[in-house]
Amino acid sequence: MFTGLIRECAQVIQYEGEKISLKALYKPSIGDSIAINGVCLTVVALDKDGFSVELSEETRKHVVVENFKGKVHIEPALRMGDRLDGHMVQGHVDCVGEIKRIETKGTGVDVVIAISHAFMKFIIPKGSVAIDGVSLTINEVLKESFRLTIIPHTWDQTLFGTYRVGQRVNVETDMFARYLYHMFQDKNPLDWQSVDRIMASY
Repeated sequence: MFTGLIRECAQVIQYEGEKISLKALYKPSIGDSIAINGVCLTVVALDKDGFSVELSEETRKHVVVENFKGKVHIEPALRMGDRLDGHMVQGHVDCVGEIKRIETKGTGVDVVIAISHAFMKFIIPKGSVAIDGVSLTINEVLKESFRLTIIPHTWDQTLFGTYRVGQRVNVETDMFARYLYHMFQDKNPLDWQSVDRIMASY
């Protein structure tokens, strides 16, 4: 489990087949879980400058493998007692999104990302989403896309400042939205007003 707060931007030294080797300040242990661009992976080797993680064939089918080069976001898994900021992120990528628009607005930057219609039902106004492992708030839900506003701190401390229109990114929707949808999909039709009422009752 993660929070979507990036520890550092590590350097990919080599990505070949199932293995990614990274140069990083963070020092994990063998077997640790660590999110690389939002993908939960296992540390399989260590060296003096960093570590290596392994990707399964199934994982490679569902994530943006072409972004495993240059700099990548890394976040170690939560430990019991850690401060919980951001939101609960599993490191299980739901789908690949495409950046459709990047526009500076005041002190922030609006980024519009399109995803498959099948996953739009999990995109909630003012809800959470993880983009390449970064916890963000959804400002606007459009027909086949959603708008984020990236604050200057996030823009400077993550790779968002390097992103371009047309780039593909890993998208993990909010786990609670997915759970609620699956809990109620076979019962009475559920809208987000009903969800708000259910959540307010707890």
